[in-house]
Amino acid sequence: MAQASKNARTTVSTQKFFCSCGGEVKMKTLFENGKVKNVAECEKCKRLERRPSDFK
Repeated sequence: MAQASKNARTTVSTQKFFCSCGGEVKMKTLFENGKVKNVAECEKCKRLERRPSDFK
């Protein structure tokens, strides 16, 4: 019997994060001083944090 590979069995789920103001948090990539930085930004209040879980 052929079995599905381990990677084929995993399900992909994306998690949405929301700010306390009610806006959705999106990840953005910034290029500053020759370095690439990933930051999370609220679409509604434009608040910036290092990662989406910091908005709690």
